[in-house]
Amino acid sequence: MKIEHWHCQANYPDEQLVCWNLLGSCMGGDGQPDSIKHCDTSKGNKSLSRNPANPDHHVEQLIRYLPDGTVTSSDQTFNAELSDVLNLNAAHLKNGRAAALRALQQMMMKRGALSRQQWERLLGEWSGESHTNDLQPYCGVIVYWIRKKLVRR
Repeated sequence: MKIEHWHCQANYPDEQLVCWNLLGSCMGGDGQPDSIKHCDTSKGNKSLSRNPANPDHHVEQLIRYLPDGTVTSSDQTFNAELSDVLNLNAAHLKNGRAAALRALQQMMMKRGALSRQQWERLLGEWSGESHTNDLQPYCGVIVYWIRKKLVRR
């Protein structure tokens, strides 16, 4: 994990230690070829229109996950940033998300039908709201699909 700056330090030196500008970020393929780099490592000094830590930017509501692991947004600017700035649709990330979703679906087939309360408990575990364990890799796609399931119930 490393500290990311929503507004990059090079273009916004006065904001480099302002708390709303600091974000926790994964290592993002640091030291790897550009095609593998993602998140802050891919972003570098490029800009993002939305700050994921700012609730007024509604990032979570704008993001959708497709069954193939693609992360997308109906907001065209933000959608371009997800792919072109953050490289969140790099093949290894898409494959990881798709595999996580398949694993959830297989687990659900084995368990059978779940009650709404069981789905909500599962959501709490995957979203970190239950505080029972650390967040799992690709938890965003799982949380997205569980919430989608709950809306349909």
